[in-house]
Order: sequence, then C-alpha cells, then structure tokens
Amino acid sequence: MADLKELFTAVVEMQEDTALELTQKYLDEGVPALDIFNCYQDALAEIGKRFEKQLYFIPELIMSGEMMKAASEIIKPHLTDDSSAGGGGQAKLGKVLMATVEGDIHDIGKNIASMMLDLNGMEVKDIGVDVPADKIIDEAKAFGADVIGLSGLLTLAFDPMKAVVDKLQEQGMRDKIKVLIGGGQMDEQVCKYVGADAFVTDAVVGVNYVKGWLS
Repeated sequence: MADLKELFTAVVEMQEDTALELTQKYLDEGVPALDIFNCYQDALAEIGKRFEKQLYFIPELIMSGEMMKAASEIIKPHLTDDSSAGGGGQAKLGKVLMATVEGDIHDIGKNIASMMLDLNGMEVKDIGVDVPADKIIDEAKAFGADVIGLSGLLTLAFDPMKAVVDKLQEQGMRDKIKVLIGGGQMDEQVCKYVGADAFVTDAVVGVNYVKGWLS
C-alpha cells in the first residue's frame, strides 16, 4: 500500500482542501483507489477515537463526514474500476436498509458502509440518523429488506439497537431479516446483548458478511 500518511494527517486535522487535492493527486499517480479509501477509513476511525476522548466534538464529526462524502465522489468511479464490484446493469444481490439508531447522529461509518455495499451490488436504502426502532421496522417492511444495518458510535446506541431486534421478533420477521450492527464500540458481548447476527467495526468486513448472507 502506498504511503498515504500525508492524506491521513490532512483528514484527521480537518484540512479538507488539502485532503481532496491529495486524493486527486494520488489517483492521478495511479495509487489504487481502495488504498486511498482505506486511508480515509483509518483517518475517520482516529477521528472517532478523538471524539470518544472528547478531544473532538460534534462539529468535527460532521465536518469529517462531509469530507468523506466529497472524497467519495472523487474515489467512487475509480473504486468501481479497481474492483470486481457489481455496478452496471447487474441484478442487485439483495436489499439492505441502513440507519443510525435513535439517540445517535453519527453517520460516517454508515455512509462508508452504504457506499461499499452499493459498489458490491446491493440495493441500499439509507434512512438517516437518530431513527426510532418503529420507523426502522416500518421502512424495512416497505423496502423488503433482506438485511438491516444499524450504526451507532456511542454506548447509548446499544438499547435502541436491541429494541429493533426485539420488534422484529415480536412481528415474526426476525428469521427473514439479518441484523448487522456497526460502530467503534461494538464487540461480541454487545452483539449478544442486542441479539444481532454479527457486529463490525470495519465497513469492508460488513460488506463480506452481507455478501455471505445473500449469496
């Protein structure tokens, strides 16, 4: 992998113009788009850690999310070229509903995961942040979701995630829909507590789970 320290630093230090210029420069130099994308993921993980330690706050999270969106627009066409990802006119592999759960407005990881799922041939519907459990269930029904991806950065996301799984159970839908939870605080214990099928702290791993379930 190319040495992308300069890009990592620019993203972490909120230097948006520099980060986007470097992104274009590296692509022009032939650095693989996936390497650049992974560098952004690493930088966003570092920003998440700083947020947890209260070194960064909501404005930084929002700004880094905007930076990621802008970078994604530059990187996305190259990612499709780089990988054997299913774009084009292929039939979609399945439907994934994405949401950040009630009480949490963190959406960087969700946005990355949504983009990666889309590139890998899924039909993705992202219903945003701070979404109550009932709305997630209603949207999943209307969309015909095969998988629900629930995102949350903070520990207060655990109970709202559990509420979604409980409601799926109550409505007899649990065996029809897989539930994937994602975020920096997720681990095996949280996954068991929530009742999810799997947890991830990395968007690429999440894509692999979903592909495995739907193939």
